[in-house]
Amino acid sequence: MDRSILDGYDPRGFFCEMLTSPASAGVRERLARLSIAALKERAAAANAELYNLGITFTVYSDAKTIDRILPFDVLPRVLSAAEWRQLESGIVQRITAINLLLDDIYHDQHVLADGVVPRDLILGNPNYRPEMCGLDVPHKAYVNICGTDIVRDEKGAFFVLEDNARTPSGVSYVVENRHMMLRAFPDLLDDIGLRGIDNYGARLVAALQEMAPPGIGDPQIVLLSPGTYNSAYFEHVFLAREMGVPLVEGPDLVVEDERVSMRTTGGLARVDVIYRRINDDFLDPEAFNRDSMLGVRGLMRAYRAGNVALANAIGTGVADDKAVYAYMPRLIRYYLGEDAILQNVPTNICREPEALRYTLDHLAELVVKPVGEAGGYGITVGPTATRAELADCRKKLLADPANYISQPCVNLSVAPTLVDGGIEPRHVDLRPFAVTGSSTWVLPGGLTRVALRRGSFVVNSSQGGGSKDTWVLG
Repeated sequence: MDRSILDGYDPRGFFCEMLTSPASAGVRERLARLSIAALKERAAAANAELYNLGITFTVYSDAKTIDRILPFDVLPRVLSAAEWRQLESGIVQRITAINLLLDDIYHDQHVLADGVVPRDLILGNPNYRPEMCGLDVPHKAYVNICGTDIVRDEKGAFFVLEDNARTPSGVSYVVENRHMMLRAFPDLLDDIGLRGIDNYGARLVAALQEMAPPGIGDPQIVLLSPGTYNSAYFEHVFLAREMGVPLVEGPDLVVEDERVSMRTTGGLARVDVIYRRINDDFLDPEAFNRDSMLGVRGLMRAYRAGNVALANAIGTGVADDKAVYAYMPRLIRYYLGEDAILQNVPTNICREPEALRYTLDHLAELVVKPVGEAGGYGITVGPTATRAELADCRKKLLADPANYISQPCVNLSVAPTLVDGGIEPRHVDLRPFAVTGSSTWVLPGGLTRVALRRGSFVVNSSQGGGSKDTWVLG
């Protein structure tokens, strides 16, 4: 028998998802039956299939638009049933608190009156939408689709890195990664007790039906996309197919008498629920950015009239602002009377003078993030930054401290990853996806993102990261 593909693998002192999880023992035994050559052969076939299927994302860089295949690593990330129970319960708790926060700030604002969160942090937030004030959302479910980014430290403890409560992306890769593994490695998955993920589309449709205006027996759902030039357009097509709903763009929809319809070959057809993948600013040129060519004029009027549901609701960006994130443990205690099951990474809010001083004094040790950015853009990782990068970061902090937070550099867990030289450790995070209607359901597993460059802690696909299949075992 060929030696195990994990022989000689060294996690270099980091917490290893494969070696330390008791649940992965069976997986390791099955992997031991594969040679490196066989593994590379199957990996090449899997990546060729991704290319042929057109499973891509778009990177915008230096005025260029580049479509790329999302790099896929065939060695899975394994979670035990107990680990998943902790993650699942922590995510449900967190989303429950986020939705209560959003309902509160757009209604009575008790959380501001009680001083739990600074008033100006909410009301002065660029994602706060006064147009939402007084608007009731069914089940108080403002965030219907949420992607919660979770990391693991050197001791194996889980921490929430950030919440994605606007238009989170990546779930299509979760499902496609599983399909790829089923085709390329059926011998690894057979009878291993793996929890399935193929019902995501049905779960999402069921939750969105619960959000529809009252009195509608068979709600018509559509997925609203910015169009083919959006970086996540592949996912929009994928999800519309999985959900069995029309994929539309702004010009396909029209608002008349405060009701939304879509243009079809048979005339106008009523629309009851819009799963929108367009940010607030571009959603309705009448209410927000007048120059937007992506949205639907009058949509906000129809929404306020209660004639259409939007998922996610407008104004949810307040909840995934990185400065508001710092208050989540307090908000969970305030709204639910519970301690947070999943803790935050310790966070310094640079709008506060003491936190700014600490950040400036320890710049080379911290990760500095702009509060409104996503995709890994604008981040300065102190321990790996050059002197010029640190000087530039210091300048930006002093010019606009309210735009930044800082956090200690978490030694992210690693997982064995197939690279050119063989099997090496690479840092990973996890983005589970939760769907909320009258209740919250979490897709078992999620998107494991992997930093493919040796030593890198940045896992975002736009920054050169890839992905793995995430296995939750029973």
